[in-house]
Amino acid sequence: MLHFEKASDAVGIIATGIDLKTITDAEFAEIQKQFFDHGVIFFRDQEMTEEDHIAFAERWAEIEVNRFFAAVPTHPQIALVLKEPDQTKNIGGGWHTDHSYDQIPAMGSILRAIDLPQTGGDTLFASMAAAYEALDDDTKAEIADLKATHSSRHIFGYGAAEAGEVGERFSNADKATQDAIHPVVLAHPVTGRKAIYVNAAFTTGINGLSEDDSTALLQKLYAHCMQEQFSYRFEWQPGSIAMWDNRSTWHWALNDYHGQRREMHRITLKGVPLAA
Repeated sequence: MLHFEKASDAVGIIATGIDLKTITDAEFAEIQKQFFDHGVIFFRDQEMTEEDHIAFAERWAEIEVNRFFAAVPTHPQIALVLKEPDQTKNIGGGWHTDHSYDQIPAMGSILRAIDLPQTGGDTLFASMAAAYEALDDDTKAEIADLKATHSSRHIFGYGAAEAGEVGERFSNADKATQDAIHPVVLAHPVTGRKAIYVNAAFTTGINGLSEDDSTALLQKLYAHCMQEQFSYRFEWQPGSIAMWDNRSTWHWALNDYHGQRREMHRITLKGVPLAA
């Protein structure tokens, strides 16, 4: 029987008693509600093929193929999130929000464990809705009408240090030419709940502020959002799947398993334009 248990007070819900290959429409509707309410949903003990992964994703939304990640060779819809034993740089090793550099950011991502290290390789998730609600009133007023620019150039573009360290796991540097402007505080497209929408990986500045003032405000927001009370650490196991909402959460793939192999398969889902 389908059952849900909170992962933490701030973020995440754990779903048990379900096989994602055979869920009914009623079960799927309940999973959707829990997902949007809690920002991340975790599943254990799922035996899925790449085709099953794609079929589950397509129940949510149209798949968005990430233009920068190497794909699983047999399934171009699935991004390969890989670190080999001889590599030191992992993918996603810092707090970020996927695809905030796009004009229409991705709705969510579904990450499936394929090959796990003996130790390490957990992922941290943080609620930007809980972080917003915990702000003092003066800061809420200060950021209420602000917008920020997000970019992929400095991560995926030509000459980017990140791309150089990741190597052939990233590609298409010529497509890292776009910037996007989004509200600093968004209203979630489904729930209407307000959330902070800036992140240290892709946000390059707050519009209308001097560089110094923009940097100071962003650092203040990042320090606030990084507080442990807003986060949850997910320990991967064989058969684990995590699905997160990019509009209301951050995540961070920990890079603490040097000399070991970690392979994950990620599908990204198309979103809708964001509103303040």
